[in-house]
Amino acid sequence: MNQHSGTRVLRYTAFSTDPEGGNPAGVVLDASGLDDAAMLAVAAELGYSESAFLTGRTEPAGERPGGDPTGGEGPSAARGYTIRYFSPRAEVPFCGHATVATALALAERDGPGDLVFSTPAGTVPVTVTREGGELRATLTSVEPDVTDIAPDDLTEALAALDWPAGDLDPALPPRIAYAGARHLVLAAATRERLAGLDYDFARLEALMHRLDLTTLQLVWRASPAVFHVRDPFPVGGVVEDPATGAAAAAFGAYLRALDLVPDTAVLTLHQGEDMGRPGTLTVELRAGDARVRVSGTGTRIEA
Repeated sequence: MNQHSGTRVLRYTAFSTDPEGGNPAGVVLDASGLDDAAMLAVAAELGYSESAFLTGRTEPAGERPGGDPTGGEGPSAARGYTIRYFSPRAEVPFCGHATVATALALAERDGPGDLVFSTPAGTVPVTVTREGGELRATLTSVEPDVTDIAPDDLTEALAALDWPAGDLDPALPPRIAYAGARHLVLAAATRERLAGLDYDFARLEALMHRLDLTTLQLVWRASPAVFHVRDPFPVGGVVEDPATGAAAAAFGAYLRALDLVPDTAVLTLHQGEDMGRPGTLTVELRAGDARVRVSGTGTRIEA
C-alpha cells in the first residue's frame, strides 16, 4: 500500500500469481475525492503503465453473472462502479490489466462475484471466481471493431520498429483492432523477430498519437491457439507493457474478423517473457457474441 496525499493506493499485478510477473497496476478503490490532476499524479508517481481509480458506485442493470445481458429484465447481483485509467502521462479510455487488478482487489475486500465497470469506453462486466485457492477475473469487452491500416502508415510503423516488411507473417495481415482501445496488430514471422524489439521511441510515439493507438500488439503464432505477444506503449511513457488485457481483447476480435480462428475458441497469450515479467492471458470467443472475454489471475504486490 502506498499513501499519496492521504489516498490509499494498492498495488497488484495482473495475469500472474507471481508479484514479479505479469503487469503491475496501481488501484485506488475510493478516488471520489481526487480530481484529474491528482489521479495523474498518482499514476506518474507509481510509474506503472496504468493505474485504475474507482470514482463512484453505479446501479448496474441488465447484467447477470458472467457478463451476459438480460435485456434489463430482473434484478442484478452485480456490484457497479465508475472506473478511470491513467498512464504516467495521460488518461486512457480502457485498460484490461488494471481492470483485472481492480476486480481482484475488490474480490479480496468484498468477496468474489460479479462486477460492472462503467469505463470511458463503455460498460465492462467482470466476474471474479476462486479456483483452487486463487482468484481469477474475466472481463467482457465492449463491442469490438477491426479496420485496415493505410499503406503509408504501415510503412512508417515498420520503419519505427526497424522491422523489414519481409519479417511479417503474411498469414496474419496488419490491421487496427479495437475492443475499448485501438491497437495496431503486427505479426512476426518468427519468434526471433518478436524477441528483437529495439524501436525508435519518439518516431513510434508520433505515429501512434496520429492514429490514436494505445499500443502496438506484436504477435507470433506458436500454434493454432497459442500466441506470444509484446506491446510497445510509448504514448503512455512506457517502453513496453508487460501484459495487455485491452490489446488481448482487440486481438481476439482481430482473429475472429479475419476468420483465423473458429467462432468459438479459447486462446492463450504469453506476454512479458522477453521483459522478465512473464504472464498468461486467456482470450475466449463465443459464437453469436461479438464481445471478447479476457481472463487471468493476479496477486497483491506488497509495498
